[in-house]
Amino acid sequence: MGKLSAKDQQFYKRVLMVTLPIIIQNGITNFVSLLDNVMVGQVGTVQMSGVAIVNQLIFVFNLCVFGATSGAGIFTSQFHGNQDTEGIRHTFRFKLLLGLLLSGLGIVFYLAAGESLIGHFLSSGNAPEDMAATMSYGMQYLHVMLWGLLPFALANAYAGTLRETGQTVVHMAAGITAVLVNFLLNYVLIFGHFGAPRMGVVGAAVATVTSRYVELAVVSIWTHRHARQNPFITGAYRSFRIPGALAKRIICKGMPLLVNEAMWSVGMAVLNQCYSTRGLEVVAAVNISSTIYQLSSVVYLSMGNAVGIIMGQMLGANTSVGEVRDANNRMIRLSVLSCLVFGGLLAAMSGIFPRIYNTSDSVRQLSTQLICISALLMPFQAYTHAAYFTLRSGGQTFVTFLFDGVFVWTVLVPLAFALSRFTAMPIVPLFFACQGLEILKSVVGWLMLKRGSWIQCIVA
Repeated sequence: MGKLSAKDQQFYKRVLMVTLPIIIQNGITNFVSLLDNVMVGQVGTVQMSGVAIVNQLIFVFNLCVFGATSGAGIFTSQFHGNQDTEGIRHTFRFKLLLGLLLSGLGIVFYLAAGESLIGHFLSSGNAPEDMAATMSYGMQYLHVMLWGLLPFALANAYAGTLRETGQTVVHMAAGITAVLVNFLLNYVLIFGHFGAPRMGVVGAAVATVTSRYVELAVVSIWTHRHARQNPFITGAYRSFRIPGALAKRIICKGMPLLVNEAMWSVGMAVLNQCYSTRGLEVVAAVNISSTIYQLSSVVYLSMGNAVGIIMGQMLGANTSVGEVRDANNRMIRLSVLSCLVFGGLLAAMSGIFPRIYNTSDSVRQLSTQLICISALLMPFQAYTHAAYFTLRSGGQTFVTFLFDGVFVWTVLVPLAFALSRFTAMPIVPLFFACQGLEILKSVVGWLMLKRGSWIQCIVA
């Protein structure tokens, strides 16, 4: 292999500077999530199932916030590439207002519909006492978790703007601080150490909510104290006026992303509900496998974010089409190749991870099989994830809506529903049939990227 040119070295250094802090933050976050999961799992399988169901519901809110602010984030990246501080300030305000609105709506919705939503994950084939216990633990956990919706949304506004303007280290530091607080409080509150009461699943929720406020405090205080590095924050709160033309453009670009993330996250919840028809053991096994998979997938998830940031900045700076295409191809290849490695490691260690949970042998065996399937499909997940962020970086939000949310509801959900309701197919082939659709989706993504219509500057 020949020596990299100076230009190539500069490119990969830029990719590394953007990606590495995100990888570190996501890696620590997912590792602590794994430890949290194990801690709750030590209390019992029923408690773990209740927490897993509620986390799936909260995940819908989190992705709605992500999708709602991502529309403004596209403009933030390109405004940064265009060195337009006032434009960045307006997009930041837009994110704050959206965060406030979505948090209020989320709290009202979960209070009104929480019990009904949890009930949909409880199959009638389970023992009545297990179903009642799972519902009770789930509702206890949910009521505390609602206190964390607002700080999550506001921290997302700050952190997203910092990432899109090239400040990735700060959010990494805030995330690390938050997850350490979360982990320590989990240890103290779940099990009742150091004289604290033994709170179980409620303790896990209190720890998570506290960590949300810690993350918001770190990222917001740093931003305001370093106004010279972040000029958009100067005067950001003097007024919440956003130019009507810009607000309209953000809404037009961002609405498909909000709808997409809502559809995708609800689709994932429905998918897991379809899996849950095979029993509470399946709920526990899917929870274990998905938690471990998230830890292994931090590289491609972080690379996807980096693709969106770097492509947005290059497009905002009116970089040539050839350079943009070349940079995008190299980043996607890097993401897929890394997942060939991490997928292999995950498969090799698939039988080890489930043993650390205090659960039955059947749940452990089932988790191992699901982990192997996920590991096999990881490179395809990496490609579709990078393709999604590539299309989004150029403002192709309606295309990403078709590629992601519409695909889930027209292909994945109907297949999962039909197989779970109208066949007796066991969970392992059912899981493989549904997850294997990622191969088809990656082909669709390749065709969309090949067209090149995403290569456009939208802030000129």
